[in-house]
Amino acid sequence: MNPSLHLGPAGWTRPEWARQVFGRTGTRGWHPLDILSRYTNLAEIDRTYHEPLKPEIARLYAAKVERREDFIFTAIAGRRFTHDRDLDESAVEAWCAGFRPLHHAGRLGALILQFPWAFRFNEENRQHLIRLRRAFHEFPLAAEMRHDSWLLEEAVTTLVDYRIAIVNVDQPAYFRAMPSGAHLTSSIAIVRLHGRADSAAFLDFEAEPDHGYLYNLDELLEWKPRLERLSANARRTLVVTTNAAQGRSLVNALQLKEILGERQLEAPEALIAAYPAELAAFRAQHPVQQQLLPALAA
Repeated sequence: MNPSLHLGPAGWTRPEWARQVFGRTGTRGWHPLDILSRYTNLAEIDRTYHEPLKPEIARLYAAKVERREDFIFTAIAGRRFTHDRDLDESAVEAWCAGFRPLHHAGRLGALILQFPWAFRFNEENRQHLIRLRRAFHEFPLAAEMRHDSWLLEEAVTTLVDYRIAIVNVDQPAYFRAMPSGAHLTSSIAIVRLHGRADSAAFLDFEAEPDHGYLYNLDELLEWKPRLERLSANARRTLVVTTNAAQGRSLVNALQLKEILGERQLEAPEALIAAYPAELAAFRAQHPVQQQLLPALAA
């Protein structure tokens, strides 16, 4: 793969991943990043959507991937800033304090502002985006817009002028949804794949997307030319799969690596056992006993 391309999943801190993905039943003596960093060079921190990351946890994350020079993180800014528009200085500082250890270690690829579909382009929302840029000025910033009005020339110009990367999204089709594309508004290219099953979850202001979608090979192949175009023009390209239920975000991230020419095809044993068809070209460190998860066997 292009060395500037980073691919990885969200959801790696979910409790069920310990057994379903990493094949661990105990909680002591290991950390998810010990295993995940063998197979990907990116991981998204999504817990920060609801609460700030403790600085000591951020330092632990950086230490866990110290041996992987190319490993980076993306992180989601708190919904209180993007949805509730609360820029209380103490809250902003709490979130910034959690991101700084990763940023100072050179491990924070992007801080993502994830906006709801209702956040369409107008002057009020443009000004709020600028306020967020100033509040989080020290970090590489990206904005995930779900309304297609943010592709208007003035909107794109705002993103370029304030050095905010636009997030290229894969999501269900619905009215005025941001279409899939290969847009670049800063030196960083970002793609996030959310699945295509539940459009209501993206239209609703409060609803959480369905994380149980599993992309098929044809759907992933649609992204191959876009990712090649982005990685050819951006300083760094970050690709995140967010369909985290039952480890599916990691399955699809690994499949994208294969599609983009990765030769070292390895995956966790438990994941290969659960997804033998999707990960047929991948090998584990030990022989795999194939067992379908109930959801897959149905």
